[in-house]
Amino acid sequence: MEFTLYTSAFCEPCVQTRAVLAEAKRLVPGATVREIDVAGEPEQAEALLIRNTPTVIITNGAGTEVFRAAGVPTLSQVLVAAAKAL
Repeated sequence: MEFTLYTSAFCEPCVQTRAVLAEAKRLVPGATVREIDVAGEPEQAEALLIRNTPTVIITNGAGTEVFRAAGVPTLSQVLVAAAKAL
């Protein structure tokens, strides 16, 4: 499973989201975190309809999206989504 954070350079809430995802990764064996700067990869952000930063997308092992949050998700939200991704 992968936690993908779509971020931008001057995004203060992105700092909080990084901390939430780091803790979730620590608690969920095998989870990976990937960070994508929307300015650096605008085509990918556009293709996925990313309109706000931070946006977190959690995908299962097959690459299917199981959770999306625009804004800072709570650790509980991320852990519930991770359980759905298993």
